[in-house]
Amino acid sequence: MSLPPNPRAKASGAVSGGLRRGRVAGFLMGRGSLSTPGSNLARLPIALDPRGLSIIEGIRAACAFGTVILLHEFVAWPPLLIMALAANLTCFADIGGPMRSRLMVLAVFSVIGSLIWSLFGLLQPHGPALVVPLATLVIFCCSYARVWGVQEQTAGNVLVLVLAFALDRPLTGGEAVIAGAMVLAGGLWATVLALALWRLNPYRPTQRAVAEVWRRLALLSGDLEDLAASDEAGAAGFDDHARAHRRGVREAIELARGLIVDLARSRERVSDRTAQALIRLESAEQIFAALIALSDRIEADRNPNRQVRTRRLLRRLRPLLLVVARAIRDDTVLDLPRIERSIARAGRGFASDPALKSLAERILDRVRIGAKLSTPEGYRPGGTLLGSASLPLRQRMLGPLKANFTLASPNLRHAIRASTVTAPVLGLTLLWPGPFTHWLTITVVLTMQPFYAATWQRALERIGGTVLGGLFGALLASLATTTLALAALIFPLSIIGFAARQVSYAFFIACLTPLVVLLVEVMEPGHASWEVAGMRALFTLLGGLIAVASSLLLWPVWEPDQVRLELRKAVKAHADFARTVLSNRAEAERSGAAEAAARASGLALNTLEAALSRALQQPRAGRHPQVETAMVADATLRRIGARLSALRHAAEPKPALAEELAGDAGDEAEACRAWTLWITTTLARLAEDGGALPAHPALPRAESLVRLVTQVELLAETLRPQRSREAAAPAEAVPETARR
Repeated sequence: MSLPPNPRAKASGAVSGGLRRGRVAGFLMGRGSLSTPGSNLARLPIALDPRGLSIIEGIRAACAFGTVILLHEFVAWPPLLIMALAANLTCFADIGGPMRSRLMVLAVFSVIGSLIWSLFGLLQPHGPALVVPLATLVIFCCSYARVWGVQEQTAGNVLVLVLAFALDRPLTGGEAVIAGAMVLAGGLWATVLALALWRLNPYRPTQRAVAEVWRRLALLSGDLEDLAASDEAGAAGFDDHARAHRRGVREAIELARGLIVDLARSRERVSDRTAQALIRLESAEQIFAALIALSDRIEADRNPNRQVRTRRLLRRLRPLLLVVARAIRDDTVLDLPRIERSIARAGRGFASDPALKSLAERILDRVRIGAKLSTPEGYRPGGTLLGSASLPLRQRMLGPLKANFTLASPNLRHAIRASTVTAPVLGLTLLWPGPFTHWLTITVVLTMQPFYAATWQRALERIGGTVLGGLFGALLASLATTTLALAALIFPLSIIGFAARQVSYAFFIACLTPLVVLLVEVMEPGHASWEVAGMRALFTLLGGLIAVASSLLLWPVWEPDQVRLELRKAVKAHADFARTVLSNRAEAERSGAAEAAARASGLALNTLEAALSRALQQPRAGRHPQVETAMVADATLRRIGARLSALRHAAEPKPALAEELAGDAGDEAEACRAWTLWITTTLARLAEDGGALPAHPALPRAESLVRLVTQVELLAETLRPQRSREAAAPAEAVPETARR
């Protein structure tokens, strides 16, 4: 079995006519970015994301350590430089989020950083025999901290930087006390500035996350309109659409949900604003499910009249979604009567199409909810606990440690690999010390990731950004003739560097490297700027090569095996989704089981595509049969999920119509039950390692299940071709017309 052909080769010409506003170009033609996965899983997601630019974060970080640098220019007390560096590192460790969790992480980071700097400054004169084992243990713990979450992972990585800086020079007892105090003071100063003196709106991250979900829905609906407008858009175009948009929307929904839950639990009760954000998110998720169902109808039914009505709906839906997204992001009030008129116009013309009318009403009703919540009447007093209370601190700390303490965990493998590789690097830097050798240790640890594809991407971005940023920083340093001028340049460079943190890792490194060059000029005078830039580029290149080689040679996660495991989980999630929807749809919708099953299937597909992306970027893994099979199965599962979503939102038959068809109802119901059992059983067996596939029922296929049965057959043929043909043998007795 070969990989599916490049979708651009077949569908680009057909779809290009629909790219009128350029909405699809960034997804189908460009790379993915930090926040937006691309449709081509084989390409590294290194595109720029201008929406990640945050000037406020840059200004706050610049004030945190830039003020200390300026104070040193007037006081000239060297320990102040340690305080400035500690404030800088604390800004790196702060990635935002709820205030309570940020405060705990940054406070612990400041205390541990202070202890590490003092302890290893005292131990540095004793040589590698004592320092390297202890430093290796610290690096293992810092790398293993990722099991607690992204905030803890970032703080652990930055603590490795503290360790590397602490080993630069030996300290006496008094110097160690002063240095530790300065590290603690710098960390607490940056924490107080971020969380108290310059405290941003605590609801702002949640608002932006929910607004991003609505914005992505607008992009999805616009791309769907373009596909509906193209008469020649085939399966490849819809596959690209699904990978480019559904994965990104699902990730945005989960990110927003996590922020809302963290915010609610940090306050113990759901405030009005938190409840508002939660309702908006639920409405957006329901719109997402309905748009998936609509995409299935567009692909299956190319009736010109229905396509015209669908395009008209999507064309009017997109600006509505964008208006609600902007209102959520900017916290502004909407003109509800005007929105209602637009919603009414979008819902016209569906009287003769009950199936499409049902979907349109569901989508527009959820848009109406999102719009009403952006009016003064949308705020309601009160609030209740959001689910159960958070777990006890002991369980939250020890649970992830125990769950990941196995060699099957990529997190434990990464921690062992990072500490094993860094130990000899630390030994070399201690035996042949220099003012820039700590960059080698820092690059190795920060470049190395749990998976090879992520390590390779990080190495490319870090090396490229360092070279470009180093050249620019050396040029700036050569133009500044005094230390005061260098200190003054730190402010704008700090703003640019930290503001670009979420734009792209390569862009962030390119903007940050000039700041590093100037800081070295201030803290280590006597080195030429071009020497600083050249040495940083050299050690970054060497550290990147070491990290990439170690990811390939030391306990690598063989991605084809990982793909096989994730594929099995995705098939099982879709089997549960099918059983939930097909068994008792009305009850499943009332209880929320259908929504939960749809979410689980979407998350499982996202995880599968992440594993596929890593496999395609791993040497020779992209041609592995398991990867090629998973590529086809992934597209098929997307279609199965879309068809199940369409069945979820299918219009209920009218009572008169049900009576009219009463004569055929028995046969139809029996066929539905038989094929429903076959679908759920086949998906469940495909998710298992073994087990015979059920035979096809000797009944005509129910009209509503024809497309779903076809996709399940394709999945079975992909995963178990021999057993699939054996199971289909009894169906040969069914007349050809019935099987069609």
